[in-house]
Amino acid sequence: MNLKVEKKAVSAAKPCAVKMAIRDATKYYHTRSGAVHALDSVSLDVRESEFLCILGPSGCGKTTLLWSMAGLHPLSSGEIRLGDEVITKPNPEIAMIFQDANLLPWRNLAKNIELPFELKRQPPDRKMINKLLDRVSLTGFENKFPRELSGGMQQRASIVRSLAVSPSVLLMDEPFGALDAFTRDEMNLLIQEIWMETRKTIAFVTHSISEAIFLADRVAVMSARPGRIAEIYDIDIPRPRPVEIQTQPDFIKRVLQIKSRIEHGKGPATGLAIT
Repeated sequence: MNLKVEKKAVSAAKPCAVKMAIRDATKYYHTRSGAVHALDSVSLDVRESEFLCILGPSGCGKTTLLWSMAGLHPLSSGEIRLGDEVITKPNPEIAMIFQDANLLPWRNLAKNIELPFELKRQPPDRKMINKLLDRVSLTGFENKFPRELSGGMQQRASIVRSLAVSPSVLLMDEPFGALDAFTRDEMNLLIQEIWMETRKTIAFVTHSISEAIFLADRVAVMSARPGRIAEIYDIDIPRPRPVEIQTQPDFIKRVLQIKSRIEHGKGPATGLAIT
């Protein structure tokens, strides 16, 4: 059976409920040496329950866009909406996972996971926390401190902390970039499985083209600064996707196609069959 991976223009995308709407998002950073134009009129829909990956060259504004979606960086102009609400500050429906797990070193794993509940002045959802800890194989490590956990375990704890409060949108800023290749593969499989189980809306920033194709329903490619949406690719590969698919010639061909698009602003618009 052929598993087709096809690229489509934004206008050709199938209609689907929009979870987050980004409209003409523009961002300038003001520095001592002058203004830095980070984002320029970025418009993008993040669909309900989709896994969207955002790619682009270093410094193109991927992280700025994601932080703006989280309400952590105000836009210079344009807007970002979650449903009917304009996002201008952190929202309880939106959780964010960073490259660094950001666990507090003086708190054990259990206390780190409970932190968002404390900030919201809510009792911890023990049932959900225990379910997630079991799901990511961290049951029994509740009393361990971050220094006693591997990098992969810390990121698993970060995922539990974010999902335990049941956000409707999960933003992930290169969460596995600092991990070794084997652990990164494990984490990609884990987040794929969690997404399949929960169908959370996920926007995931990465520098890895392979990772983006492996995880995403769609891959949004950004141009060099100031960041714009240069291309959107629909990734029509049935799930679950095995790690080994990344070694197949046609998968590698798609990686090279998107790499060319990022580096040179061009690339063949042909479909690709993964067999």
